[in-house]
Formats: sequence, structure tokens, C-alpha cells
Amino acid sequence: MLNNSFITTILICLAFISQNAAALTDEQLSAKTKGITLYNQYKPAESELRIAAEAGDGEAQFYLAEELRQKSQYLTPEAKKWLELASSTGNFYAMLRLARSDDDLCKSLNNCPPGQKTPAEWLITVKEEATQKANNGDAEAAYIMYLASGQLDWLEKSAESGFAEGQWLLSTRYKEGKGSFILPWKRSEAAERWAQASAKGGNPKGMMEYAAILYENGDVKGFRHWNEQAASISFATTVYGYGSDLAHEPDTYGYPYDVVKGYALVSLLKELNGGGGLDTSVADKLPKIAEKMTATQIEQAKKYAIEWKASHPPLSFYPEKLGL
Repeated sequence: MLNNSFITTILICLAFISQNAAALTDEQLSAKTKGITLYNQYKPAESELRIAAEAGDGEAQFYLAEELRQKSQYLTPEAKKWLELASSTGNFYAMLRLARSDDDLCKSLNNCPPGQKTPAEWLITVKEEATQKANNGDAEAAYIMYLASGQLDWLEKSAESGFAEGQWLLSTRYKEGKGSFILPWKRSEAAERWAQASAKGGNPKGMMEYAAILYENGDVKGFRHWNEQAASISFATTVYGYGSDLAHEPDTYGYPYDVVKGYALVSLLKELNGGGGLDTSVADKLPKIAEKMTATQIEQAKKYAIEWKASHPPLSFYPEKLGL
């Protein structure tokens, strides 16, 4: 069962998407949703994202730019165009990507169009706009300010305002030694507190971070709970681990043996077609699980996989928006 806080998070996200996609037709919205799903699975998503991007959707424009940038391994003129269009809709991630584009192609070729903003000017823009929103209580804008400035107090403000990804990142930053604590154990307490907050807020990386902390503290039951929660929102790497655990391949965390569900979950990852690099692991794991099963159990697992897919979000690696 999904916890109430996660369901609330999903409803808020759906409302946000609906509000920001109001100008899209049903077909364009469907293409955008599919494109973002594919992008989050590390699968080609350009054609789907382009449909919504050309319709003027800022979020789709950002993701399309990132898809093009990652495919070419540099910021192409077309990718930059889409980032600029996304920025005009107020997309902070697009602004920040432009601010980080110090190796911009037109700059190196010395043929940038007149009046085009430099990375430094984009940084000023995103800071000005995000600061205003952050000071008005926008938790994600405070997170953007941390990414733009590197100042930990912005990340702390984001976490305190309830942004689950900011809470996860703050937990990891504390574990890395950032921030000041007079008493050494207060650092670990703070890291655990924010990991827990992120997990309860529905962030899959926060769930796994908190699960790892609990396991280190000897709370295996707590680890199992949050591992299962991360799998329930289709965090791909955790789906693989959870399925393997259920099938006792290996039996590391004491899950009740459920070879049918374990096989079903691991088999779902075949649809990624290599996205995220799990194909080798899946190809190695499934035969080992199948060796323990009867033909009837395998058929049951195939049916269970269909039911799981219909009742859970699409598989996702939940990449950071400004990751690679």
C-alpha cells in the first residue's frame, strides 16, 4: 500500500502538470507524458517530446533540449534554442542549464547572434527570478538557488519548506561533511532526519537513502519497508533488487519467499530494452529464478507482471533534471 503522503504528492504533481499543460491537446499531452516517461527510462524520447515542445510546452522544451544535448554530448544550437524557449516560460532548469553552458558552440566559434545572453547573464537571470519566488515560500525555487549558488542555506530552506528532492540532497550533503555541527552525532541525526522526510515525501532516492541508514542502524525491517515503497513507485533499480530479494536471489534482507512476484518484477525490466544498463543483470537473474519455478508459476508471474504494470507508475530511474 502507498502511504498517504505519497498519494498527496502524486495528486499535487498531477494538478501541476494539468495546469501547465492546459494549452496542449489530448494528443500533445499524451506525447509529452510518453516522452518524459521514455526520457526517465534512458530511452530515445525525441520524437514524442518534439510534439509537445513545438506546441509551446516549456517542460517538454526543456526535456527535448536535454535529450538533444545528451545525444550529441554538447549543447547544440537546436538544443540551445529549446532551452531559451523553455526559459521564456519561466523554466528555471532551462535557465540554469544555459547558465552552465560555458563550452557553448557559438561562443567557441565566435558567431553568437547579437543580443544573445551569455552564461553569466543567464545565471543572473535565474538567481533574480528564483530568489523572488524562494523568498515567497517556493521550496523548489530555493532548491534552484542552491544549484545556482552552491550556498547550503538555500538547500536547507528548500528542505525546511518541504521539497522532497531538496531534503534528499541535503541529507547526502550532510553525510559528505557539508554544514557545521558542534556535536559530531548531530550531523548523522540531521542526515537521517532529512532522509526520512524525503522518503515520506515520496522521493525514491530519499527512500533508498533512508533505507540504507536504517540498515546501517540494524533496522532490517525498516529497510525492507522503504525498499518496498521505492519499488512500489517503480524506481527501476529498486524493482530489480526487490524482485531478486523476493525470489531469494540472494536472500539478504529476510523477505518472505515469493518466487512468482520476484520473477514478475524482474521480468518487467526487460521493457527498458537496455535503458539504464540493467539488461545484462536481468538476463543473468531471470534464468536463475526460473530454475526454481514450475511452468504454472511462470505463467502466474507473467499475469502478475501485467497486473503490476497496470496498477503502478511507469518504470523510471528518476534522474536529476540537471544531472549528466
